[in-house]
Amino acid sequence: MREIDGVSARAMFGGFGLYKNAVIFGIIVENVIYLKVDDSNKVDYEEFGSKPFTYAMRNSKMSTMPYWELPESVMEDPEKLTKWVEKSVAINKAAKKIKIKKK
Repeated sequence: MREIDGVSARAMFGGFGLYKNAVIFGIIVENVIYLKVDDSNKVDYEEFGSKPFTYAMRNSKMSTMPYWELPESVMEDPEKLTKWVEKSVAINKAAKKIKIKKK
């Protein structure tokens, strides 16, 4: 992702958060990259057989986050990767605007 301007990573919760210009758009957990997904792009990930990020909570129940595994073929295509990152950034920005309006 070095080719994409404004992308950085920060350690968090045993993995890394991926940011573009201070907006989180993805996570890296156990060397797997996951990008933010909503109904507008979920099918793109499903077509590649990607799965969402899940983790076990303290009560042993599984929790699913809105981050899906980035397909390897997308990772290897700089143009496509840039589009997928931009989509995930836009999703997170839109989600923040909705939360602000609800308050």
